Amino acid sequence: MLRKTLLLAAAAGAAHALPLAATVCPAQAGDYAAVDNAQLPDPWTFANGKPVVTTDDWACRQQEMSQLLQQFELGALPPAPDSVTATISGGSMSLSIKVGSNTKTVSVSLSKGSSGAAIIAVGGSSIPIPSSVGKINFGNDACAAQANPASHGTGWFFDLHGKTHPAGALTAWAWCVGRIIDGLEQLGADKTGIDPKKLGVTGCSRNGKGAFLVGTLEPRIALTLPQESGSGGAASWRVSDSEKTKGKSIQTAHQIIRENAWFSHNFDPYVNKTNELPEDHHFLPALIAPRGLFVMENDIDWLGPVSTTVAMKAGRMIYDALGVRSNMGFALVGGHSHCSFPSSSTSDLNSYINKFLLGTGKTSDAEISPANVTMSDWISKWSATPKLAPAASS
Repeated sequence: MLRKTLLLAAAAGAAHALPLAATVCPAQAGDYAAVDNAQLPDPWTFANGKPVVTTDDWACRQQEMSQLLQQFELGALPPAPDSVTATISGGSMSLSIKVGSNTKTVSVSLSKGSSGAAIIAVGGSSIPIPSSVGKINFGNDACAAQANPASHGTGWFFDLHGKTHPAGALTAWAWCVGRIIDGLEQLGADKTGIDPKKLGVTGCSRNGKGAFLVGTLEPRIALTLPQESGSGGAASWRVSDSEKTKGKSIQTAHQIIRENAWFSHNFDPYVNKTNELPEDHHFLPALIAPRGLFVMENDIDWLGPVSTTVAMKAGRMIYDALGVRSNMGFALVGGHSHCSFPSSSTSDLNSYINKFLLGTGKTSDAEISPANVTMSDWISKWSATPKLAPAASS
C-alpha cells in the first residue's frame, strides 16, 4: 500500500507550507468497518475516533484515508515491482518490469520541452500544454482495459499481478504510471530531457477519473490536472445520490459499476448505500495535499455540478487548514462541449502549471462554480478544523 514513512511537505514554491515531517505511523486496522453517515466523512478524525492534532497525525490520517479508499472502492495498490529496467531510443522509453516470475516490456512515447517539466497524458490530453512543457503519452487502456465491466483482468497490469487481482482500472493505472516515473528516475533528465520531480498528470472524462486517481495514489506527481472527471473523480458519491433523488440525470455509484471496470468489486456492496462508505471523494484532494491540484469541471448534469462543487469545496477546506489553500484550485465552467477546453480557464490553468512545474509565480487561487451549495448540509458534523501543531520530528 503506501509507504510506512510519509513526507508531509508542500510542493516546490508553496508559501506557508507545513514543515517537513517524516512520520512512522502506528499499526492500523487494515480492515475497516462500514458506517452510517449521510454527510461527508470527517477528514480530521481517525476511524477509531481519535482526532487529528499534529502534522504527524495528519500524515497517518492520510495513510488511513488511502487504505479506506482502497478497501471500499479502488482495490489494493500493489507495492513497487521487483525490478524495472529502462532504456531510451529517440522519443521512446522502453520499460522491462518484473513482478515475481512475470515480466512485461512496454513502450512509452516522450516529448520534451525546454523546461524539463512534463505532463503525463492519461489516454490523451484535452488541455492546452505550454510548449516549454513536455508530454508523456500513457496508454492506460493497455495497462488496464476499460471496455466494459467484463474487461477487468485485461491489460499488462494484470499480466504482471494476475487476472484476479482486486484492483480496479483506476488503481491499476496509478501503479502503471508509477513504473513510468521509475523509468524516468532511473534514466535521469540528462537522457530523457524530463525532470521526474516536475511531473503533472491530466486526462478528461473517464481518463480524468484516471488522472485524479493517479495524483491521489502516486505521490511523485507534482501537479494533478483532472478535467471533467465527474463521478468516480471529483464528485461525491453521497451528493450524487442526493441529486439523483431530485430528478437529475447524473452518474451514480449504482450506474458506474455497470458501465465499466474502473472500480474493484469491493465497491459493489455499497453502490446502493453510499452513506455506509467511511470515505468519499473529498478524500482525493486530501491525499494529494499539499501538492498542486487544479480541478476542471463542466456544467453538465451527468458530471454532477453540485456534487463536484461540494466535494471540491470540502477539499479546498482541507488545503486551507494545511496552510496551502492556493495550492488547490477548482473551476466549473459551462457553455462548452464535453472535453473541450474553455479559453476563460487558460490563465488559471497556466498559473498552476507555472507554479508547480515551472517554479514561477503564484496560482490564481481559483474557486469558480455556478452551483448553489450549502456546505453545512454535508460537513456540519466534522470536528473543528485543527490548527496543526508542529510534530516532534519536524
